[in-house]
Amino acid sequence: MDNDEKNSLAESGFETDTEVATRGERSSSFVKQAAVLGGASLFVRLMGFVYRVPFTRLIGDEFNAFYGLSYQVYVVVLNLTSVFMITAISRLTSERIALGRFRDAHTLFKTAMIFSVCLGTVGSLVMFFGADILAHFLQSLEDTENASSAAYAIRAISPAVFIVSMLTVLRGYFQGMKTAFPTAISQVVEQIFKISFSLWLAFLFFDAANVSSSVHLSAAGATAGTAIAALAALVVVVIIYAMNAKALKTRVADDPTESREKRSTQLAAIIRTGLPIMVGLFVFSFIGLLDIRMANNRLAVSGAFSASEINVLVGQFTGKFVLLTTLPIALSMALSAAVIPEITAAHVTNDKKAVRQKTNLSLRLSMMLSFPATIGLAVLADPIIEMLFPLHPEGGRLLQYGAISIVFLAIVHVVTGVLQGVGRVKIPIIGVIIGVVVKIPLNHFLLAIPEINILGAVISTIACFAVAAAINLFFLRRFTGIFPDYKSTFLKPLLASAGMGVVCFVVYNLMRLFTSNLVSTLTTLMFAIFAYVGLMVLIKGFGERELEMLPIPGKVRRWLG
Repeated sequence: MDNDEKNSLAESGFETDTEVATRGERSSSFVKQAAVLGGASLFVRLMGFVYRVPFTRLIGDEFNAFYGLSYQVYVVVLNLTSVFMITAISRLTSERIALGRFRDAHTLFKTAMIFSVCLGTVGSLVMFFGADILAHFLQSLEDTENASSAAYAIRAISPAVFIVSMLTVLRGYFQGMKTAFPTAISQVVEQIFKISFSLWLAFLFFDAANVSSSVHLSAAGATAGTAIAALAALVVVVIIYAMNAKALKTRVADDPTESREKRSTQLAAIIRTGLPIMVGLFVFSFIGLLDIRMANNRLAVSGAFSASEINVLVGQFTGKFVLLTTLPIALSMALSAAVIPEITAAHVTNDKKAVRQKTNLSLRLSMMLSFPATIGLAVLADPIIEMLFPLHPEGGRLLQYGAISIVFLAIVHVVTGVLQGVGRVKIPIIGVIIGVVVKIPLNHFLLAIPEINILGAVISTIACFAVAAAINLFFLRRFTGIFPDYKSTFLKPLLASAGMGVVCFVVYNLMRLFTSNLVSTLTTLMFAIFAYVGLMVLIKGFGERELEMLPIPGKVRRWLG
């Protein structure tokens, strides 16, 4: 490979041959990739409010019920057909590159693309032609009219499954070569298109004079925007691939190994690696469907709510609680994605020290965000809901009680990535399945109690992820020998977050005496950031590698450390 081609790869974020050989000296690689993915994921989550908040303000929580149902179906089908390919291809690609088998890595990519497109085609067809069946199954048995309305949104989003089947393979291939930039750029482009087209199509179909009859059409318009956005993201990653195709093919041609994997062997490896991941992802997304299905039926069984009131409660759960609690999880999911190729490369080269260091770093970074997010949302639940949804400010108690689920879900995501990286792809499924087993009876009994109602789904969610997190940590110790540093990983962020929570409570209540909720909440959030960082500095909570992720001057970084 000549210098121009090496530079082409480097400019796009790919590891060059020299960098592969000196991987052990590049400890900042993982931090950089995690920072890129984390920043993009956080941007995507934040921008998600841009199109969910105005809908809720205008149409109310019933819109969230229809949109949440269709989107949850979409997520389940994606997890069954394509999303698992990101992790599987990332792991298999990084494994081959770590051993210098560039030719096998490239043919694996082609094999995965064919397989994923076939699955995506089936998924899209099932969603489009089975929309009525899926919608009726998830809605309460008596609510046939609303179920038919939800089917519009399911059909509108169905083409996205086929598009994403190609997108996930490209993203997984890039991440396996330790470049997060194509994924990050495509995620940002995807979200911009999603916001633009979802807003435009939703309001195009909205009839202000007849809100009740146009809610389902607006929801369908919003979901159709998701398919358009996925197509835009696919175009971006295809362009990036085309720009580097010549250099990548030259590297394949220069492959010094004699390895020539058969397509059948590669397909078997994809299925063997991807199937446990797919099951795990399905169980995760099944939790969302389970909540919607059981909430609709058990709230109806209670006899205390009408069909419209049930839709409002379910909309509060999916459109407020789930939306806000999954925002801080963006970094943990990015860490999980970034750690898999890193842990895989260290594992296949028997670098146990690197596995241990990157595992502890991932958990610490995740907890440093999860604990303050948990305390902040719990203390400021009602003000935040009122700020974002002033016309529909209900649902704050769901955040007050349920914010702790952020910590447990973050642990599950990060530890799952580590276990998959060391080849234990089946193990994380156990924890999630046991968590679901705990969740079902809690949902069954709590949702039917009128005084608890939809809060029952929040309580069962906490229990589910707490159980899954504990089991994942147990298996992490058993199969890797890694025991997290609980003082720096959990205790210090918790103490700093608790102090931050006190500051939030005092500042908000003082501000509220003489100004609006909007000004009070925003001011309190700014104080919270400074309070948390200051307390972390006082208790020596920041480590050198955590500070590398922050876009701050070197002098400030040294002061924080």
